[in-house]
Amino acid sequence: MKATIIETNSTPFAKEDVDTITLDIIENALRNAREEMDATLFRTAMSPGIREQGDAFPLIADRNGLMVVGQFGSFIGGFLNQYEGDIEEGDMVWLSDPYSCEGAVSHNNDWLILRPIFRNGRLISWACMFGHMTDIGGKVPGSLPTDAVSVFEEGVRIPPVKLFKKDVLQDDLLKLVLHQTRMPEWCRADLLAVVASCRVAEKRVHEICDRFGDEFYASATDELLSRNKRAMAHLINTAIGESPVSFEDYICDDGRGFGPYKIKCTMWREGEKVVLDFNGTDPQAMGSINFYLNENMLKMFFGIYMVMVFDPQIMFNDGFYDLCDVRIPQGSLLKPNFPAALSCRTHALGRIFDVLGALLGKGQPEFLSAAGFSSSPHLMYSGFEKESGDWFQLFQIGFGGIPGRPFGDGPDGHSLWPGFTNVPNEFLERYFPMRITRYTSLADSGGAGSFRGGNGILMTYEFLNNGIVAIHDDRWFIPPWGVNGGTPGARSSKILRKADGTEIPLPSKCDNIEVEVGDQLDYITWGGGGWGKAFERDADLVALEVKQGLVTKECAYDAYGVKLNEDGTVDHAATEGKRKELAAAHIDGEIFDFGPDLETLRENCKAETGLEAPIQPSW
Repeated sequence: MKATIIETNSTPFAKEDVDTITLDIIENALRNAREEMDATLFRTAMSPGIREQGDAFPLIADRNGLMVVGQFGSFIGGFLNQYEGDIEEGDMVWLSDPYSCEGAVSHNNDWLILRPIFRNGRLISWACMFGHMTDIGGKVPGSLPTDAVSVFEEGVRIPPVKLFKKDVLQDDLLKLVLHQTRMPEWCRADLLAVVASCRVAEKRVHEICDRFGDEFYASATDELLSRNKRAMAHLINTAIGESPVSFEDYICDDGRGFGPYKIKCTMWREGEKVVLDFNGTDPQAMGSINFYLNENMLKMFFGIYMVMVFDPQIMFNDGFYDLCDVRIPQGSLLKPNFPAALSCRTHALGRIFDVLGALLGKGQPEFLSAAGFSSSPHLMYSGFEKESGDWFQLFQIGFGGIPGRPFGDGPDGHSLWPGFTNVPNEFLERYFPMRITRYTSLADSGGAGSFRGGNGILMTYEFLNNGIVAIHDDRWFIPPWGVNGGTPGARSSKILRKADGTEIPLPSKCDNIEVEVGDQLDYITWGGGGWGKAFERDADLVALEVKQGLVTKECAYDAYGVKLNEDGTVDHAATEGKRKELAAAHIDGEIFDFGPDLETLRENCKAETGLEAPIQPSW
């Protein structure tokens, strides 16, 4: 650890026995404090990305920087390893550069605040949060250029610096950074909202310590981490075998016309440890889809998936991290060399969840899910308002289809991150020069199965002001796979319909698309893959979904084998015959349905998508 913690009291924390009931009280007090951090942020931030959608991640850590409660795993270790300075009571550290903190944050737009919490001269805890800033400068509005080749094109990079020293705001530093952004008022408000959230957590930690004592609090956080480790050790031992299993999936393109890019992981257990080895992942891309993946962040991804799939009652924290051995090749897509561009890293981030889900499902087929909405697609719209001349800038995260699962359908139009919410259409129309003419689940976009993949979303924006649009998305070329007889979900697409009637298919990653008054954009996200054989799905449920507009009558017959009468009820005799036909044609044995192979996808790409197939990258 390079960072130096300045403590005026060098007395070690004494170990105290912590009873189960009091431990649960402290656990829930910390959980509530973490929720209060979110509430404070969402009520005081200005940008819709944070205030409306919740693109921010809080945590409360122990004195060693291990997350005790939170959402995204601890950022603190990477910071402490690279910060060549001291940490004192009253400091608040601010950073955003992934290369300055071992990938503790993954792109420059995420502004991270770290607050050390001292008690009686000793560091006892940390409060931290980062939030996505709408704009931090750089070559394009939104600071997420799809065609960037280096991090220097992606806006201001903030190394670890002290925003507060002894609780005094370093206003000149803040002014210097805000001067680089197109949205200084929003960035200032959002940053200070993050600061306020960390202060709330600090206050709650002090209240817990006032009630139970400093030594007891330190012992309780130790035990909360140990309890997580014991639970995760049991899950790892029962869910993961010693024989290696491998899986690979792809990012469709890099925003510069090359792709697809492979992410491969092999998993096995050695004693009580799980090994996650990403050898075989493609080298880093020239474009901005690289993801500088901190090993602890990958452990967090793995832990979240294990807890949510196998035992959601386990309190997720960093306690189990030394049970994971993560191996990521340097110079690969997931650990690029400086100064590789990182602004489109969300596609790799999401695809890792699909890969982990497939690996765990291979060992435990009863828990296998299909591929789902493994990304956070962005729409950015900006320009100068024609009447006032004021600059406007929208950053919005899109939603899509969650995969079919062994216990139910995938939700329609949901987020990769469960805590994200949509921006209300009324908000968009009130604060931006646009009209939302359609916002609907796209029928048949979810893969067919006994449990249906969630449908993607069709959202149509009508622009009321000239401006420029940027898009970040994926799964336009390679579809999200189905499992256990379920079919792949539909791919994403973006169509710009000009006011004169011309239709232009847009790439999934593009910047500086000029739009004029009256133009419309059909923003279509992909659906989740299906789970299980579609011809085994309850026929009356299929009929209901046709009535609800989630499945078309044609798909009900062709994929599910359900024949409907004119009044929408099931024709049981015709349905039985069609389902026998589908069952006879079905071939058992294949777990995954990836759809057409890459060669076929390339051959048909132009006809099916209106876009040229990506060029296979070479290194």
